[in-house]
Amino acid sequence: MKRKIFKNVIGQQGMSLIEILIALTLLAIGGGIIGTNVYDRFHEGRISAAKIQMKNLANSLKDFRRHCNTFPATEQGLDALVTKPAEGKDCPRYAPNGYLDGGKVPVDPWDFPYVYSSDGKTFKIISYGNDNEEGGEGKDADISLDE
Repeated sequence: MKRKIFKNVIGQQGMSLIEILIALTLLAIGGGIIGTNVYDRFHEGRISAAKIQMKNLANSLKDFRRHCNTFPATEQGLDALVTKPAEGKDCPRYAPNGYLDGGKVPVDPWDFPYVYSSDGKTFKIISYGNDNEEGGEGKDADISLDE
């Protein structure tokens, strides 16, 4: 007794070119929507990471001020948290290992250095974000602790 394995194949038709194009279009639209949402979440994650890093830098700057009675000058920058500044006011209580773990000033999530400024009494830390240029809107907006 022989079985007829292919009995239903005869007489069936495949998909037409239009049906295939419609299916591919629907897949592309779905992939585009999902891809955009994933990219937006990725960008939001970078912003959150930048704010967390800036808060950690702010805490280290406060420790520096507690020991040196002033924030590092703009010219000294955030490097003063890693290496004792040679210029400016003397800081005899400077922490021997600096104020940052790892001995290196972190860069923002876009791999650009943070922008630091200080008058000795207050400070500002800014990330210029995705475009690394001052100003900008949307995904190119600057990020600071003031926001």
